[in-house]
Amino acid sequence: MSIWWSLHLRREAASVPLARRFLLGTMESAGVDPDISFDLSLALSEACANAVEHGGTHGDRGDGAETWDAWEEPSGTACGQYRVTAYLDGEKCRIEVADSGPGFPARRALRTAAQQHETEQHDAERHEAQLHAAEQPYASKQQYPPQYAEHPPLTAEDGRGLCLIEQLADHVHFGNRPGHGGAVVSFDKVLKWREGALLMVS
Repeated sequence: MSIWWSLHLRREAASVPLARRFLLGTMESAGVDPDISFDLSLALSEACANAVEHGGTHGDRGDGAETWDAWEEPSGTACGQYRVTAYLDGEKCRIEVADSGPGFPARRALRTAAQQHETEQHDAERHEAQLHAAEQPYASKQQYPPQYAEHPPLTAEDGRGLCLIEQLADHVHFGNRPGHGGAVVSFDKVLKWREGALLMVS
């Protein structure tokens, strides 16, 4: 047995906890381990907050000026709305949040937790080398490539939510909707189950 659902939500702040509670309720009913449920619901909250903040045209804040037919295709998401889709089966949960905003400025690659760890390790080594070079002002200084765009400085106010999604999920993809415009954030996580979980029993 598997569970699949899709929500069309207005780009309003109240939609974020609504989507999170819907996902938590689904996973609790199915028997997903609470720690996994928490991680996925937090990642979903960040993705939804990103859609609310950046998912429309300039000046559009989801005031409902554009409406849509409840039965139209998901690709027809209007500027004042965004779409959340979730799929749970016996192995993993996959979530996608799509909006109709300007999209991401550059294509982001699929990343795994292992790749994320390698990136952090590389950044730490690079930082250590920079400190060493700073202590030797007359030594030739090596040039280092810029950090990945998805790792903003600690003082940055934007971009931290996407980094958090990368930390909480097993696989993450940030992309743009082909032919329609808008950003798509998709992520998945391997599930753990409580004893006697409904989804596993069926």
